[in-house]
Amino acid sequence: MKKLRAGLVILLTGTTLPACAAEPVLVIHGGAGVIKSDLTPDRVKAVRAGLERALQAGYARLKAGKPATDAVEAAVQVLEDDPNFNAARGAVFTHDGQNELDAAIMDGATLKAGAIAGVRHVRNPVTLARAVMDHSPHVFLIGDGAEAFAKEQGIALVEASYFRTDRRWRQLQEALEKDRLKQAKEADAHHGTVGAVALDREGHLAAATSTGGLTDKLWGRVGDSPLIGAGTYANADCAMSGTGWGEYYIRTVAAHEICMRVTMMHQPLGEAAEEVINHEIPKLGGDGGAILVDSAGNIAMPFNTDGMYRGWIGKDGVTHVAMLKGE
Repeated sequence: MKKLRAGLVILLTGTTLPACAAEPVLVIHGGAGVIKSDLTPDRVKAVRAGLERALQAGYARLKAGKPATDAVEAAVQVLEDDPNFNAARGAVFTHDGQNELDAAIMDGATLKAGAIAGVRHVRNPVTLARAVMDHSPHVFLIGDGAEAFAKEQGIALVEASYFRTDRRWRQLQEALEKDRLKQAKEADAHHGTVGAVALDREGHLAAATSTGGLTDKLWGRVGDSPLIGAGTYANADCAMSGTGWGEYYIRTVAAHEICMRVTMMHQPLGEAAEEVINHEIPKLGGDGGAILVDSAGNIAMPFNTDGMYRGWIGKDGVTHVAMLKGE
């Protein structure tokens, strides 16, 4: 039995929830641009395990009644620590052989956001982005200033060697050789990113994204991932994390565009996402994917590459992980 009192539902267990409590939802991605021929059995196993760990970490926060911002941060931290993904520990290398890391987080309930770019020693960039949001008067910090703030906040810093993986170093050498031969870069170089979006029990949304950027990138290039409204955005109705050729997500302000279609035009989430990710961006010459959730718990995961590492736990509480189209 249960009875209503002052707008609350009092359960026999003693747990108190809002009368309109939402079923939590979590969606994550580990990057678009997946090429089927690259998916060896060992890699498939490792990536699936990483996605499942990230889902478990984020969803545990939601089930405990924590806010969506806690869930997306926790999920992205797991992916940042996993060398199978292009974020933090598994980040790709710049043209100069460095790892430069970008991240952002946004709280849809308050429109507060935090972002960082070009850091080289922050173990979990998403945690630094969260600190910028929660403990600074700013939204976006870069480079040395962002790392100075990380030290001030007691956020873990590591030696640059922590981020190095042999696989990413080989990718850089291949890209440099293609540069020397004046050949085009590999298509999947544009798509390495991780991210999460969540709906919590209060009905609030959040989004977070983290990336090492592009293999062989030049001149301190920053893509869409840490740019609020381009690769990361959340409001009261919609949350998105993107993964793709960042220059095109910036030019279309993709995340904000989709969420404004949902908020202002009352367009269904899936339809809005499809039009921007699979029509507007390819029309300009870009590609990629995105993950989204709305305030009703609807999920969208459009992409126009061979595959996109992704996982989700919907309102039914069931865990799903997928890599290629049709899964």
